[in-house]
Amino acid sequence: MGIKRTVYSVLFLLTILGINAQNNAQFVNTFIGTDGTGHTFPGPSMPFGMVQPGPDNSVAGWSHTSGYQYKDTLLLGFSQMRFSGTGIGEMGNILVLPFTDKKMQYKNSYDKKSEKASVGYYTLTKKDGIKVELTCSERVAFHKYTYPDTAAQLVLDFQHGIQFLNDSLVLENDIKIENNTTISGYCKTKGWVTKKYFFTIEFDTPFYKIVELPKGKKQNAPIYTVAFNLTDTKILNTKIALSTVSVAGAKLNLQAEIPHWNFDQVKRNAEKVWKEYLNRIAIEAPQKQKEIFYTSLYHVLLQPSNIADVDGKYRGANDAINNAPNKEYYSTLSIWDIYRGAFPLLQIVAPEKIDGIINTLLLHHKAAGFLPIWTAWGQDNYCMIGNHAIPMLLSAHTNGFKNFDKVEALKAMIETSTKSHINSDWELYHQYGYYPFDKLDNEAVSRTLESGYDDWCVAQMALNMQDNENNIAFTKRAQYYKNLFDTTTTLFRGKDTKGNWRTPFDPFTATSPMNNPGDYTEANAWQYFWTPAQYDIDGMKNLLGGNAAFTQKLNAFFTLESVNPNKFLGQEAMIGQYAHGNEPSHHIVYLYAFSETPKVGQKYIQKIIHEFHNNTPDGMIGNDDCGQMSAWYILSTLGFYPVNPANGEFVLGAPQVKKATIYLKNHKKFTVSTTDFSATHYYTTSQKLNHIEISKPIITYKDIMKGGSLNFQMTKQ
Repeated sequence: MGIKRTVYSVLFLLTILGINAQNNAQFVNTFIGTDGTGHTFPGPSMPFGMVQPGPDNSVAGWSHTSGYQYKDTLLLGFSQMRFSGTGIGEMGNILVLPFTDKKMQYKNSYDKKSEKASVGYYTLTKKDGIKVELTCSERVAFHKYTYPDTAAQLVLDFQHGIQFLNDSLVLENDIKIENNTTISGYCKTKGWVTKKYFFTIEFDTPFYKIVELPKGKKQNAPIYTVAFNLTDTKILNTKIALSTVSVAGAKLNLQAEIPHWNFDQVKRNAEKVWKEYLNRIAIEAPQKQKEIFYTSLYHVLLQPSNIADVDGKYRGANDAINNAPNKEYYSTLSIWDIYRGAFPLLQIVAPEKIDGIINTLLLHHKAAGFLPIWTAWGQDNYCMIGNHAIPMLLSAHTNGFKNFDKVEALKAMIETSTKSHINSDWELYHQYGYYPFDKLDNEAVSRTLESGYDDWCVAQMALNMQDNENNIAFTKRAQYYKNLFDTTTTLFRGKDTKGNWRTPFDPFTATSPMNNPGDYTEANAWQYFWTPAQYDIDGMKNLLGGNAAFTQKLNAFFTLESVNPNKFLGQEAMIGQYAHGNEPSHHIVYLYAFSETPKVGQKYIQKIIHEFHNNTPDGMIGNDDCGQMSAWYILSTLGFYPVNPANGEFVLGAPQVKKATIYLKNHKKFTVSTTDFSATHYYTTSQKLNHIEISKPIITYKDIMKGGSLNFQMTKQ
């Protein structure tokens, strides 16, 4: 299996290079989303890489979950791992800060105008005259410091890390100064997850002095100052390799990936790999739109991270060391976010990664007893609700991925949906046919609605596997959402164990477990109303009284004014009650395709694309959430989006470019084209798949991957 997959990957990349010679990496602006609530970062990373070295401005607070904010002028140093676009921070370990004692007042400041970044590269010049350059391979960070003279120092901080609800990060550590060029060890930290990371650090110049600074309050790991006498080049190169497994694993990663000291070679390799991925889609568009599009694709491809060592060893959810199939074990799985659009997009642009991701989900189930919810460094933080690894499994099966055990997948789906675990009380759910708010005082409605979608997915997988009993049982459960439908408000509303509605009821105020506890998850009743439409549009229409009422409900949703929207509750980038800044709204505009007025949805798609996305640091409104916001932009630009992410279908909207080409394996390509496209012609009247007019507003994953063409006839109204 491993040889076949390697050959496939090589052929895929050769196909891309042969067909599309342009360099789309030049359009990536890694600063997009770094100013405000996008929470992205500008430092280098490889596609699906383990390390993300970059600058840290702060380790605490919602604004600095990646460690960085564009407008922040304080520089703590450069840490080695981070997440992109999340609402909670983690990682940020092993901080390095070069300095010179001649200008100590500038130790933590830098010249903002000197800050630059591109794929696989980041640089700035500190106000003490030190130029910092960063690049990386998949598992090794490479730092290059050019000092103003030959006397060089740096801080090496093992206590440092991005914090979440804690004030003492490191639980234990074992750090050894092996010699005057090598420091190795491990730390166990407690933040969003409890994790172990192992490392080895190598300098190309021997240090002549290393001093441990006095420990502060609640500090458990050492902070060192390290001094060097440099050669006339005044350059200090530093490599930092990581592993979830062992110091030996980190050293193996370093030797396999960067056995030399050629910084530019590593940088060029990163650029080459990024170019290969980013060239898998070509669009005809102005410079600004290309910058937004390819930066979005870059953000999607940053994760999930393969945290297996080069020999395939990884540390699993139960802390045991195992060997990963094909040397792939993925983490940074923000599943509540990415199952919607990012994972379906990855199946198109990086299909060679999908079996590895699916096998990771199954390996996690074996270790933990249920499928993962949100993993960081291989450990589950149980963030968010639902069990949406389930639709990911169904999606991969539906779309024809074969290198995983389907029987094991169905077993994992059923066990996750029947054996109670954190955030899932199946006895309570099954007893009442919903989660009653007097037994579950937080997110009761949202959990019921999201569990219904997972139930539908289990039912479909059971049907595909000819398991009639579970198909019937989970099809019934998938209808539980109707038990919370209030005919008076025509919304889904909290209900207690006696069948009484929650009173008073405010359908416009969003709730969230951390900021404003209530029946909904980072959203309000209007926004969660559309959750069952992911899989049961006909059922929703029947509840409302037909297609006309369904259309009226959509119109009301997009026009009812929001009252004091709170970005900390997912309420930003608003159109009426639609909140583009958070995931529960992302599929809703595409429901217009099933209404009486599909062009209204096309109007809103165009509005969202042009008003809520930009090629500036503040050009992303709302957390990118490991690429989900970016995936919405990419798919919507191409003209389609998965309302139901697990059934292999994409709902047609209106493309935002004149032409786009997706390059596939075996010299195939799928071309999206438009007729009469312009800035004023953003409605579509008809579509043709392979020159045949489409009767329903749907294409499938298999339609795309077979290659062919999709044409949209555009019009002004």
